[in-house]
Amino acid sequence: LVIADHAETLGTIARLMNAQAPEVAKTKSGKYMLELAGKKTPKELLDVYSTMSNIGSGIPNDSGLTPMDLVKDLHGENIRQPWYEHIDTADAHNEPGKFTAMIGWEWTSQPGGKNLHRVIFTPDNAEKARKYLPFSTLESSDPEKLWEWLAIQEEKVGTEFLAIPHNPNISGGTMFSFNRLNGKPIDREYAETKMKYEKSIEITQIKGDSETLPMFSPDDQFADFETFQFQSRPDGKSEKATKNDYVRAGLRNGLQIEEKVGVNPYKIGFAAGTDSHVGIPAIAENNFGGKSGKDDIPEKRSKPSGIGASVGWDMGAAGFTAVWATENNRREIFESFRRNEIYASTGPRITLRSFAGFDLNEDNLNQDTFVEDGYTRGVPMGGDIKITGKNKAPGFTIAVSKDPRGANLDRVQMIKGWINKDGSTSEKVYDVALSDGRTSGDQLVGNTVDLETAMYTNDIGEEEFRTFWRDPDFDADQSAFYYIRVLEIPTPRHSLYDSIALGIDVKETGRPATIQERVYGSPFWYSPNEG
Repeated sequence: LVIADHAETLGTIARLMNAQAPEVAKTKSGKYMLELAGKKTPKELLDVYSTMSNIGSGIPNDSGLTPMDLVKDLHGENIRQPWYEHIDTADAHNEPGKFTAMIGWEWTSQPGGKNLHRVIFTPDNAEKARKYLPFSTLESSDPEKLWEWLAIQEEKVGTEFLAIPHNPNISGGTMFSFNRLNGKPIDREYAETKMKYEKSIEITQIKGDSETLPMFSPDDQFADFETFQFQSRPDGKSEKATKNDYVRAGLRNGLQIEEKVGVNPYKIGFAAGTDSHVGIPAIAENNFGGKSGKDDIPEKRSKPSGIGASVGWDMGAAGFTAVWATENNRREIFESFRRNEIYASTGPRITLRSFAGFDLNEDNLNQDTFVEDGYTRGVPMGGDIKITGKNKAPGFTIAVSKDPRGANLDRVQMIKGWINKDGSTSEKVYDVALSDGRTSGDQLVGNTVDLETAMYTNDIGEEEFRTFWRDPDFDADQSAFYYIRVLEIPTPRHSLYDSIALGIDVKETGRPATIQERVYGSPFWYSPNEG
């Protein structure tokens, strides 16, 4: 677990309200917040949070405060004590082998309302983390400046960092751009530095799913999942999504950039997170705690969330990252992120493990030797596939099990992207395994959800899949990526639970009654140069 509070205001507002930050109370921002808080009732404190969030996002307001006013008044030495408390808390709850609590924070870059936030974390302890204060947008909103700072601290303190960009779906076309933030084209040095620190991307979270959209992947019947297209622009206007906001298109962009500069800046694994601001993981549809105090209960979710034109029901029930590590401790989990032996879930605790290699075949699905064969004859998720043996295409061994307390599984899919001879890119979705004896992916699994009670049954779907797939369209001269997507059968969305609790038609929520939760495996990679 990484609790990643915003570096720009880390703990200072809470200290201000508890009369523990007299230095902040003297600032322009502090005076305004204390006046707004009044008698500090729960409603008044929520108004403070909402107003500060809007100001920080650059949304027009009558306070006279700018985002940089907040950063200057609430950051710097004012966060030293909260930072110490933050990292000491992580150390206090870290129990190697049982529960791993890691030290980290969020860098809240949002130039022009374009979300470039990163979650930064380290395998080290509070003793080392005391030697620096977290880098914030007060220092810079440019990712390259963040990487420079990380490199300086690694040299100075002897520490290590990884950064995970999150919410690419509201990045205003910048997250997977062909250009740097300064407008210059991505070059080899940029790509190498990015790949040192940003090994993975947050593909799903409370503010929507970032895999793809139907307009970008028209042949993908499951592309429209937890779509969230509400930008936090300073002028309050909406902004249409672009391909550069979505992960699958970003992977394709990376193949093209690699052709030009020799390094792929988007050779990334898949992580997921909550991004809830209510102090609890909000990943369960039937126990959804909301994004913030604005939408923490069903009665509040018809109201504006403060993010574009969205309301509480537009939020998804978040996600989390699953890690294949040799031990449950900070170092081994950090190394798993570094090599991308991770996968992302939209909520269910589905188990997914897969290996790829030219020497793998159906015989390697044996449960007793599955893992050993995978490592000796291939590579795990996140790995580079090498040409070996007599087979003319890579094979993939895939083992998936349902959440023990959740829904059955609908299907296993392989998503492939590749670069063509003319420099363009393509993608294709393959149905690798289907439940209930279906022979075509066009045949839907069905839906057992009772819209009156929000109950469902596992009369359809499978509890597990153990399957092998070999690429039927492999071209040894084409760079490519492959990632696995596993879908559950349809289950109730939190909008259905809320509609029943409130006695309204689910259509009034503006969101579907059911969804198909899923996991995304980190991509495997093939390059002719490496193959």
